[in-house]
Amino acid sequence: MKQQVVFFGSGPVAAESLRLLADDFEIEAVVTKPRPAHHKGSVPVLELAEELSLPLFTVDSKSSLDKLIEKKPFTSRVAILIDFGIIISQKTIDYFPLGIINSHFSLLPQWRGADPITFAILSGQKQTGVSLMLLVEAMDEGPILTQETYDIAPNETTPSLTSSLIRLSHALLTDAVPRYVQGEIKLHTQKEVAQLMGLPTEPTYSRKLTKQDGTINWSKPAAEIEREVRAFAEWPKSRTKLGDIDVAITSATVSDLQIETPGKIVLQDGQLYVGCSKDSLQINTLKPSGKKEMPVKAFLAGYRNRLEA
Repeated sequence: MKQQVVFFGSGPVAAESLRLLADDFEIEAVVTKPRPAHHKGSVPVLELAEELSLPLFTVDSKSSLDKLIEKKPFTSRVAILIDFGIIISQKTIDYFPLGIINSHFSLLPQWRGADPITFAILSGQKQTGVSLMLLVEAMDEGPILTQETYDIAPNETTPSLTSSLIRLSHALLTDAVPRYVQGEIKLHTQKEVAQLMGLPTEPTYSRKLTKQDGTINWSKPAAEIEREVRAFAEWPKSRTKLGDIDVAITSATVSDLQIETPGKIVLQDGQLYVGCSKDSLQINTLKPSGKKEMPVKAFLAGYRNRLEA
């Protein structure tokens, strides 16, 4: 018999997670954000719930969620929350006898906050993972049901890492939630789990990205900029000017070619390099504004005469 749960989620990560969970859980209801007025784009979870014919409730704030809970609409003993984007009150948490399980895509207490996947790549760490945490009102501070590591590949981007962690999250939820409901899982504090895993016990925090984060600062080391290119692959993208051309760099490699001035362009053997504070960045693919992504060879064929010497 499948475990019955209520699902809270709104974004694309939530939608992909819900699609997987719907095969292994009885989804009593989906709670998500409504379609904004005049919004013509996708509303992933709402559209998926309709596609799967799942009972659907929409809320747009903490208070509207509290009002929904006051109607006592659910019988599930536990809920699952992924990528919801609305603060949950203690009142809503307490409505479920066994609480709300949040699948958080980091090894808590690493990278609490809004964007743990991007910051795992930006920091250059070799491992991240998924933590199943019992929700509390404080941000990402709840006790841990279980945690699993994932090795970050050298060429990992935020989209590729997100996809892998969604699958890992699903495996953990499928295994752990029924056992938690049966009383077979003992909760541990985040500090206890970090000590058991041999990880730092002090929390680190991620934040929401801004468009400005995508503007490349060539005074940084090449290794840091290369991580930004992978971390910002989906949004806000790594943007700069090459000569007078606005481009987004979509893949790059750290080179030991030494260029004395950060931001200076060097063309050598059909390759394009840009100076950084340490080493240089070899650009492999890029997207000029208004154009499709292209390899550097194609870019140089069309734009070489507009690049600074």
